[in-house]
Amino acid sequence: MTKAEVISEISEKTGIPKEDVSVTVEAFFSIVKDSMADGNNIYVRGFGSFINKKRKKKIARNISKNTAIVIDEHFIPSFKPSKVFVEKIKESSKVKETHG
Repeated sequence: MTKAEVISEISEKTGIPKEDVSVTVEAFFSIVKDSMADGNNIYVRGFGSFINKKRKKKIARNISKNTAIVIDEHFIPSFKPSKVFVEKIKESSKVKETHG
């Protein structure tokens, strides 16, 4: 499902014009990115958490040049679904049909 399809579905379910839904969805994404860039995690009860995960410093190999490179400690954005979300997916017969 694309962002445009999500916006259309929200618009249909709420009766809010697509343009307004689009502005709201874009604002949500912008707030998530800006907040996480400022070091804040976002917790949405019943849905999940947008968190910054720490990756340790490690040594990787460039196989083609046969050299070792150091990848410094860094953070990556991550999404951790809530238990309710995970259970809904586990119990979904449609997911099992399409990915079974």
